[in-house]
Amino acid sequence: MRNSIRRIAAIAGAVLLMSVSGCAGNGGKNSMTLMLDVGYLPKHALFISAVERGFFKAEGLDLTVMPGSGSTNTVTSVVTGKVDAGWADFGATVTAQGRGAKVKQVNLLQARSAYAVVGLAGTGIKDWSDLRGKTVATEGGGAMAAMWPFAMHKLGLKEGDVNVVSAASASKIPGLLAGQWDANLALYVSDQPAIDALGRKAFVLKWSDLGINLYGNGIVVSDEKLKNDPEQVRRFNRAMQKGYLWACRHPADAAKDFQKEVSGYEAKTITLAIRAQCGLNWGTGKSANQFGVMDDAGVQKTIDVARRFLGLNPGSNLTPKDVYSNSYLEPLHSNETIQAP
Repeated sequence: MRNSIRRIAAIAGAVLLMSVSGCAGNGGKNSMTLMLDVGYLPKHALFISAVERGFFKAEGLDLTVMPGSGSTNTVTSVVTGKVDAGWADFGATVTAQGRGAKVKQVNLLQARSAYAVVGLAGTGIKDWSDLRGKTVATEGGGAMAAMWPFAMHKLGLKEGDVNVVSAASASKIPGLLAGQWDANLALYVSDQPAIDALGRKAFVLKWSDLGINLYGNGIVVSDEKLKNDPEQVRRFNRAMQKGYLWACRHPADAAKDFQKEVSGYEAKTITLAIRAQCGLNWGTGKSANQFGVMDDAGVQKTIDVARRFLGLNPGSNLTPKDVYSNSYLEPLHSNETIQAP
């Protein structure tokens, strides 16, 4: 157990130090940078593979994929022009927009949220009803911590029925392994593969099963870039959509692409993360079969949640039109055939 804890701590600590050499750009008008939400993890294999397989090159783009340090920081980096595009949690994007960030989400790659309660299988928690009296850990300032009362309300539980403790991101899985708490509030596309990498099995209780059906992560671009170079954004989106869906349909190949650039993960762990990530591609609304497309109703739902839980000013006049645009997107459908260039 002690060796397992050291291993996962080492993975978490090293992740921001890795570099994706195959994704480095050469500068120039057709170079672009994409910042992820956090440091490189198996769930990001789809982005790495999209570059490696030549989807961006086919659009005349030289894309650099960079690690992030939280969705809010990614959105800030897009606003300030540090990067051309960002992959960020939609709730974080909406909250930043409500505070004046001049960005728009232009491609919804996760039609559903990956929020979940994740723990070790065989520890007595099998469904939501088993959480009463248990202890869960989460980052103190994270969106999931802020929204946990919403999930509790859906469960018919009151404050105190579940003990919530604050933990740094890098300590959540080591603490779980050590028995310091019973489960984590986490993105299951990240934590389930991390637990698998340690030779353990995870249980996953998805918030979406409670009817908390919110948009997940997507691509954010500054209003300035949309004004100055809209065609480049369209080319980026075409490459991203094709590359992302190709990786979803070829997880073993995408895993190999990731292993070339990021060491420390077995193929089965990476493919598990890819399949979990790809399970979020398609939504349930009227645009469910159009990959990347958002609608006003889905966006308004997140705006309402952000007002209630995420710190968005209740008096904010933010509207869906301010938040997103489908104008830079040529949506793909679930039955389309995609060939690598």
